[in-house]
Amino acid sequence: MNTSETKTASNTIEPFHVNIPQSILDDLKLRLDLVRWPERETVTDWSQGVPLAKAQALIDYWRTKYDWRRFESQINKLPHFRTTIDGLVIHFIHVKSKHDNALPLLLTHGWPGSFIEFLRTIPLLTNPTAFGGKAEDAFHVVIPSLPGFAFSDKPTETGWNSERIAKAWIVLMERLDYKHWVAQGGDWGTDITTILGQIHPPGLLAIHLNWQFVFPEKIPETLSHDEQRAVDAANKFFTDGSGYFREQSTRPQTIGYALCDSPVALAMWIYEKFYAWTDNNGNPEDALELDEMLDNITLYWVTNTGASSARIYWERQNAGGVHFAGPKLDLPVAASVFPREIYPAPKSWAEQKYSNLIYWKEHEKGGHFAAFQNPELLTDDLRVAFRTIRRT
Repeated sequence: MNTSETKTASNTIEPFHVNIPQSILDDLKLRLDLVRWPERETVTDWSQGVPLAKAQALIDYWRTKYDWRRFESQINKLPHFRTTIDGLVIHFIHVKSKHDNALPLLLTHGWPGSFIEFLRTIPLLTNPTAFGGKAEDAFHVVIPSLPGFAFSDKPTETGWNSERIAKAWIVLMERLDYKHWVAQGGDWGTDITTILGQIHPPGLLAIHLNWQFVFPEKIPETLSHDEQRAVDAANKFFTDGSGYFREQSTRPQTIGYALCDSPVALAMWIYEKFYAWTDNNGNPEDALELDEMLDNITLYWVTNTGASSARIYWERQNAGGVHFAGPKLDLPVAASVFPREIYPAPKSWAEQKYSNLIYWKEHEKGGHFAAFQNPELLTDDLRVAFRTIRRT
């Protein structure tokens, strides 16, 4: 395997090939065989976490039917690269469109996601004519892995917060010789892409967010229906759904021992979020295929990034925390709102933060993992949102 310890020369970009040693996969199988289960939950729903029957079904499939080599072969058909930025080796996928005048697009994932979230969007974005689109809607796609995630290096010192990552992304786009580009993100991708918009480096024409940090600093006494919906969803998150956030923000090393030693712990830590944050009818499998979820979970396992990925929360907390109110932005901003987002932002709040809101789309289905669950909807939004930018 081309490991994260392999350093590249300064400013060079080297091709990367994924080849996980069989010993790591054999060890995973052994650990899954030796799982020790807790007793069944004392409720009939997900309110205590992943139900035992659902956990056992997922692990049984992972142990007996899932095939990492299938996925490895799939992703190796894409052009992977690594380059050193600010002392850290960054992994990224870079797919260039065959269409002239394609617009470079930087896509940033979040947690518990990865570059895997965007895989189904890549052909739609780079080759629109093959999927009912127009050549003039084509994008060159750049998908970096966050520091401490997937095949990017794990930071060995503090300081790799969202602002530092955003500055690294600027260097990456410069290194790829893109003079004009746009950026998109959700989850940590929202935080990083919003900071990119705040920095507004030369060449960044606009951004798109599928989760908007526009929560008001002080909640108004009178709220519209959409504003009340956002407040209710945020309250539910902070009172019932933010345990993982608090743990990873304060003690990422402690939870990291479980996530790096037990594949079952890692799987449930992530699988629960696929339940909570997708638009489903009671099961994560309503929104995402088992293989898709396990591709992502297994990526975390084989790269041993349970702890290193959690530290992005600690870094942000020590840099002042995640500001769900967000900064005011004056560059062009586009937004897609999905009903099962952690909180779906109302347009009235977005207009107070984004003085140049060029596109706003509220969807009837979808959730937090927009590119993963609804790649066609997100792609259509990006095509429409950035058409005016291309003409400037």
